[in-house]
Amino acid sequence: MIRIDISHTVDSKISGFTMEGHANFADKGEDIVCAGVSAVAFGSLNAVISLTGIEPEITTEENGFLKCILPHSLSDEVSEKVQLLLEGMIVSLQTIEREYPDFVKIKFR
Repeated sequence: MIRIDISHTVDSKISGFTMEGHANFADKGEDIVCAGVSAVAFGSLNAVISLTGIEPEITTEENGFLKCILPHSLSDEVSEKVQLLLEGMIVSLQTIEREYPDFVKIKFR
């Protein structure tokens, strides 16, 4: 199962997220759930970096682990863009979770 934890600040802004595990929906290279989750996450991070100019702290590992921590001090304008992009990521991940609830679980902290 892919476990996704979304972290929020006290004022309800997304501060980062972690993903770990594999869906095990199908054989390696044919797993559409893993591919979909990965495409959404990495596409969203690429959009954040490209469109806002920020550099989140990103950690990846071969075992399917991804961690992203956003910088703390962002201007209001940049923060608003980052939040919108990551909220879009969450909507896409929730869509996958609804379709494949035995393979993806999202928690908010």
